[in-house]
Amino acid sequence: MHRSNTGESDRSVTRGSDFLQLDPADAPPGGLSDWLTERLRNAIADGRLPIGSRLPATRALATDLRVSRGVITEAYQRLIDDGHIAGRGRAGTIVVAAPLTPPPAPTPNPPPGAPFPTAPGTDAFDVLRAAPARIDLTPGVPDLSAFPRAAWQRAERTVLRDLPAAGLGYGDPRGTPALRTAVAAWLARTRGIRADPTQIVIVAGTAQALGLIARTLTHDGIDTVAVEDPGSLGVRQHLRHWGITTPPIPVDHGGVRVDRLRESGAPAVLLTPAHQFPTGVVLTGDRRRDLLRWAATGGLVIEDDYDAEHRYDRPPAPALRSMLPDRVFHAGSVSKLLAPALRTGWLVPPPRFLDAVIAEKRFADLGNAALPQLVLAELMTSGEMERILRLLRRRHRRRRDTMIAALAAHLPDTAVHGAAAGLHLTITFGENTGRHIDDAALAAAALHEGVKVHPLSWHAQRPTQPGLVLGYAAATTSDITDGIAALGRALKKHTPRHPAPHRSR
Repeated sequence: MHRSNTGESDRSVTRGSDFLQLDPADAPPGGLSDWLTERLRNAIADGRLPIGSRLPATRALATDLRVSRGVITEAYQRLIDDGHIAGRGRAGTIVVAAPLTPPPAPTPNPPPGAPFPTAPGTDAFDVLRAAPARIDLTPGVPDLSAFPRAAWQRAERTVLRDLPAAGLGYGDPRGTPALRTAVAAWLARTRGIRADPTQIVIVAGTAQALGLIARTLTHDGIDTVAVEDPGSLGVRQHLRHWGITTPPIPVDHGGVRVDRLRESGAPAVLLTPAHQFPTGVVLTGDRRRDLLRWAATGGLVIEDDYDAEHRYDRPPAPALRSMLPDRVFHAGSVSKLLAPALRTGWLVPPPRFLDAVIAEKRFADLGNAALPQLVLAELMTSGEMERILRLLRRRHRRRRDTMIAALAAHLPDTAVHGAAAGLHLTITFGENTGRHIDDAALAAAALHEGVKVHPLSWHAQRPTQPGLVLGYAAATTSDITDGIAALGRALKKHTPRHPAPHRSR
């Protein structure tokens, strides 16, 4: 062995670390600690080492860089002294704060009208969600802070403990038998629907249900589905994406005008009969009977069971599917019960369309992810869902009452609709104020005040009374009060100083 060659070989070994691609060759002579300190400080400042990141052990990094451990220790100590990192014993050395940097230039408030075009595009909801605001009063979201994290974790542990290895493979595109059985029981006891688990298809929320229905109907020669007016903009967008024409059918205090539906000649209609979006009306008994007569002559009904479980001051309304199963597609989800992030719902098609819907689901995604389905099934069968619903009803009722009181104080010249159920209120403006209101411009002015809402005109195809759609379930009572006060300020700025005098009646 030629020991004289060993030292030269050692000196030729490349020094450097995968950590931040550190290379001591970049350091100035005699300035290793300064160089390393600055490299670490910059990485923390620009986000490559976010708060909570763990730095390499001093001995390991010194070995990688082939430098003295004292160089690493000195650099770490400087950052500790600056308050940027901290030693946490066995947990190692952790980034705890970022260096102070000049604050970014303040983002100006969005110009009025920016997220509220006259004709909202397919990205309207995405644009509005991304817009910064202090208070979000947009509809369609439950109290996400009430998500039962502990119960979900318990259910997950139960599922993983008992799940055989085969349960991790590909499954039935209709969904896991466990969840379809749980949904069948849920629909029977809460919505009056008798459906065998084999008739239920688990879907990625109501949005996917609409897509499956649209493709199924198109293959059957149906390319027109009438919709409520006003009615959900999002629903219309989904149907139109799949090539479906959506003629508007007026909605009044009794729900959809079945006489106008009959006149339209549409072969199918999409309804939210339990709590109509956005007006909040419930389809009356007379209208239900007339609708069933229309369906019995060949019409098809798509029942979006929107907000059906969230009722406060009225008895439950039976699902249309429970009355005429051969003519009704019934769609529901846990988005308003638990969280939209679960992307889990169900579809109960009429028997003659079941195989076609299953085929569409198979080729869409081979079925929803099985593990979340099994966890949800455990929640539903354990009684946890009913407990969550009872909690949400109490909390949502308080928030609804807070919003109604705030509207009376700050927007007295408005009519409130849909208070007996659901997760939102719709307000319309009285004759004295409404004639001066462009509700999209008012929503933009509200956003300028830091509050997000939906203009009612977004959800209407025909000219409608100006108004706003206001969600209350996901906001605290203080935010609701502050948000409605901000709406009042926006309205004062938006309304002409000398409106037509109010005439008493």
